[in-house]
Amino acid sequence: MKTILVVDDEDKILEVVSSYLRNDGFQTIEASTGQDAINQVRKGHIDFIILDLMLPDITGEDVCHIIRQEISVPILMLTAKVKEQERIKGLSLGADDYMVKPFSPKELVMRVKTILRRANEYDLLADRISYNGGELTIDSTSNEVFLNGTEVSLTPKEYKTLLVFARHPKRTFSRHELVGKVLGFNYEGDPRAIDQHIKNLRHKIEKNPKQPQYIQTVFGLGYRFKGSSYED
Repeated sequence: MKTILVVDDEDKILEVVSSYLRNDGFQTIEASTGQDAINQVRKGHIDFIILDLMLPDITGEDVCHIIRQEISVPILMLTAKVKEQERIKGLSLGADDYMVKPFSPKELVMRVKTILRRANEYDLLADRISYNGGELTIDSTSNEVFLNGTEVSLTPKEYKTLLVFARHPKRTFSRHELVGKVLGFNYEGDPRAIDQHIKNLRHKIEKNPKQPQYIQTVFGLGYRFKGSSYED
């Protein structure tokens, strides 16, 4: 059973959203402040967060930023702010989706299910997989990546890109496929933005980024991941 943290300072919204989620088979935890939400996340066992942006103590944006530095859990933001720049700001902080109040609880539940299905695509087939004799290691339980035993600092987008490739080794992804999986299907910017994420990722995990052995370019088609692996 998936556990969803619902964060909102309006008791009625907490009650309605939690009720709809429980009726659909989810377990819910409620928080009415940003600090309470952060504390609940640090206790562990949270699979999804529904996060209001206007909280009494800490803004939802700041809560999202703090959470994103610690774990990679799907986040759906709720807000009364309707300006496009506010929505873009929320998504840029790492939110997976965005709903404007008032909203349909049924639609919210459907969006949660859709995001969770998409999130499962980033689960590796093993908790820890190493490539090329242990040179590159991905630990999906701690969301850490190591190169020759030294931890590599990746941004959430870079880490998600690497997981997409590692989940489907030797499969060629088009640029548009990667944009959908990494930047989100609602992304409206330049699809070539994914190229920059891949370039940055190569500089962090490749011996020679200009001659990559892991993330290879398939000319005219896209990118694919290659590496001899074994599971721990």
